[in-house]
Amino acid sequence: MSEHGSMSFPLPASALTKLTRPGGEPIRALVVDDEPALADLMRMGLELTGWKIAVAHDGQSALKIARAFHPDVVVLDVMMPGMDGVELLGRLRTIYPDIPALFLTAKDAVADRLTGLHAGGDDYVTKPFSMEEVLLRLHRIVQRAGVTAPNWAQLTVGDLTLERDTRQVSRAGTEMTLTSTEFELLQFLMENPRHVLSKTRILDRVWDYDFGGQSNIVELYISYLRKKIDADREPMIHTVRGAGYVIKPCR
Repeated sequence: MSEHGSMSFPLPASALTKLTRPGGEPIRALVVDDEPALADLMRMGLELTGWKIAVAHDGQSALKIARAFHPDVVVLDVMMPGMDGVELLGRLRTIYPDIPALFLTAKDAVADRLTGLHAGGDDYVTKPFSMEEVLLRLHRIVQRAGVTAPNWAQLTVGDLTLERDTRQVSRAGTEMTLTSTEFELLQFLMENPRHVLSKTRILDRVWDYDFGGQSNIVELYISYLRKKIDADREPMIHTVRGAGYVIKPCR
């Protein structure tokens, strides 16, 4: 046991749900805190869920480790000597622009929590914390960020959910009706979150035959999807000029 948290088990079943990268490799988390006991507690808790963990105790070491480790998510203490967690996240995102982050903050430091969230943090946990809460929050963060292997029955990217069996689609709890082709196109995008898909790949997968080079059909259906998925909301479907289309969660 540590003053910072509890290693009480068993954890809730949802906390121990096995998550992997799309290729089946373990999720990689970088934990950065200048208190070795807390960082070690975090490492042990996450390793129990099958994740691969790297630990750093200062910002400069974290940057060096991140370049070689390629983390999927980072856990950062807001208050660290030298480079604090907010500055570190900004520098990490020059290397990995979309990496999600969980901030650790002092119990009563409301300003720290707001600063972390305004700086792009996805969530925060206050000290002292329970490992159960940390694990649950990190699992939700990586699932929302689209870095995990897709579940066969359901795909989730940010606040967008697609049910394969019932063919239901909803965003932030609001259901929407898609045509068969729109559904297949969205499913392909959501199976490959953050990955740019070319028009050729989309044609091969969604239409499954040679469309005579008429790739404008992809543009047309992307526009249909945007009107339903992104209407009056922050956009999730993006055009990468000269390369194709990508879907990714909003920040």
